[in-house]
Amino acid sequence: MKPEYAEQFPSLVEEFTDAVRREPGNIFFEWARHLSEDNTYVLIEAFQDDAGEAHVQSDHFQEFVAQAPDWVATAPKIINVQDVPQDGWGEMGEVQPR
Repeated sequence: MKPEYAEQFPSLVEEFTDAVRREPGNIFFEWARHLSEDNTYVLIEAFQDDAGEAHVQSDHFQEFVAQAPDWVATAPKIINVQDVPQDGWGEMGEVQPR
């Protein structure tokens, strides 16, 4: 992320994020700021079945990819995993509140 956009990034993607979360088949779509890299945001997203294909064809996605090159300092990295055998976040068994 270009440093001049790091602080305002959440507001820059707010409408896009809300639109994606309303998409049929969206399980979650969450941004987080990297803990040790001030200008880095991480996106975790999941879609049911073929909903990811509809996502990248949506108008709001196309608008995002048209704007994002102005904000990024390097090409974003991605890990794409399909056919995850669950439909949302699960509890971590190893850590429980005291």
